[in-house]
Amino acid sequence: MSSESGLGQAGNNRYPYFYGPQGRLVMVDSALEAVNRGSTTIGIKTPGFAMVSSHIKPLRSLIEPTEKIFEIDGHVGATGAGYIGDILQLMDELRLQAQKHRLTFDSPIDVGSLAKHISAYLHQYTIYAVRPQAASVIIAGADQGGVHLYQVDPSGTFFRGAGFAIGQSADIALDTIQKEYSVDMTPEEAAQLGGKAIERALGEKPTIETGIVTAKDQRFRRLSNPS
Repeated sequence: MSSESGLGQAGNNRYPYFYGPQGRLVMVDSALEAVNRGSTTIGIKTPGFAMVSSHIKPLRSLIEPTEKIFEIDGHVGATGAGYIGDILQLMDELRLQAQKHRLTFDSPIDVGSLAKHISAYLHQYTIYAVRPQAASVIIAGADQGGVHLYQVDPSGTFFRGAGFAIGQSADIALDTIQKEYSVDMTPEEAAQLGGKAIERALGEKPTIETGIVTAKDQRFRRLSNPS
């Protein structure tokens, strides 16, 4: 009797471990909270280019800042907000998938497939009793279909669009982008808008790292590095 009761209690305790009263995934919500405390990070896309920028948080003296803009393959780059260890793991997974595709098909992976892969990778953490990755990523790339910008969250949910913001005060940054975005803007104007959005979100002049890929050359490159 006692053993059966124990099994019942264990079974009943397993459900709340994953889901809250409203059916929300508790551990995913916790991962999103970690993302919301991360560096303010944005993405902007027009028909001619896709750009990602991230705030480099100030560190103590003698400590070098952490890289925030990552080249995934020659034609695609990414950035993220959340726990830096989780961000780095996701960058490695993206790079591995891009390399596998090149070795198998002798061609660069299309950006949509890369976003879907990391979406499925993150989703796996939500269906087993493990901690979800506490990181959201923004992917910018160019392929035969043009330039692309994707956001992927800890739940595995992914979005395709022209403007994203994640991290600290992301709603303020996104509001700035939405108000001043133009499909005709130049990369320089987009970089300025990204800097303004991050500055308004933080309420101070930030140090920013930026990467961009254009439809013309389809090569991802950094525009600036942290000072």
